[in-house]
Amino acid sequence: MTALLSREIFNRQANGGDANASPTPESCGSPWSAQGLGALAARSLWLEVHTWPKPGLVSHVDAGSHDDMNASTFERSALALQPFFTELAQAGSDNAPMSTLRKIGLRAETAMFAATGGINTHRGAIFGLGLLCAAAGLRAKQEGASTTHGPGLGDIVRTRWGADILGGPRLPGSHGETVVRRYGVGGARAEAACGFPCVYELGLPALRQALAGACMDDNAARVHACLALVSQVQDTNLLHRGGEAGLQYAQLQARRFMAAGGVFQAGWHARAQRMHQSFVQRRLSPGGAADLLAMTLFAHAAGD
Repeated sequence: MTALLSREIFNRQANGGDANASPTPESCGSPWSAQGLGALAARSLWLEVHTWPKPGLVSHVDAGSHDDMNASTFERSALALQPFFTELAQAGSDNAPMSTLRKIGLRAETAMFAATGGINTHRGAIFGLGLLCAAAGLRAKQEGASTTHGPGLGDIVRTRWGADILGGPRLPGSHGETVVRRYGVGGARAEAACGFPCVYELGLPALRQALAGACMDDNAARVHACLALVSQVQDTNLLHRGGEAGLQYAQLQARRFMAAGGVFQAGWHARAQRMHQSFVQRRLSPGGAADLLAMTLFAHAAGD
């Protein structure tokens, strides 16, 4: 799919909200400029939270399995993060080292917490989506602002920053690092260092399958991609909230949904709502899959 068509789809009205309610890349000059890429990243976060139904996750409909955040919290966070995504894209264009990207990411976290009153809405997305912004900036600089025929963004992250991602400082008290040590999963760091295989092998194929299959709306395509991710991702948020049993339950429900045809099955919306309620009852929230969905939307709109 061409980048032009990707962005046309990307800028349609999302279910439950006005497409003009969040920044669009075209409103920030060239869509391949640092400002355009920053807007694209913020837009990806906005579309993620305006996707429904997603099992256990915050959306414009309800707060899912969360008591301390809602869609407004996520929207404020996305708006606060946009200038930092722009800065990361510019740093990528300058071929900056991982140490520079990390400093920008830490300032982005501070801005996020200020916007949300101390609530962690997007720490994982700052890391993953921020790296894709940097990769997009580097690719635009190397290949030219009007082309997307260069290497994929995930490949750029892996080859340019992968070693430094694996060798970088860790946050020993974070939920993600605790889960990685306890359950022996790779987590966000390993996913990034490998070039985001979950985005390219799960999220993007599912999204494009739904869009190419005359899916009834773009929201349904995003749900299809989200459930494809939940079905396979070793989600550290699920492990933190529900342990191995919670992860297995979530994956099984998502796999059954996808095996039945995903959003192409009759009554898919009602079935997805029932799954959502079952996750809420168990306090499960696949936040890792939500971050990967936003990254999938970004990569798709960027022409990968």
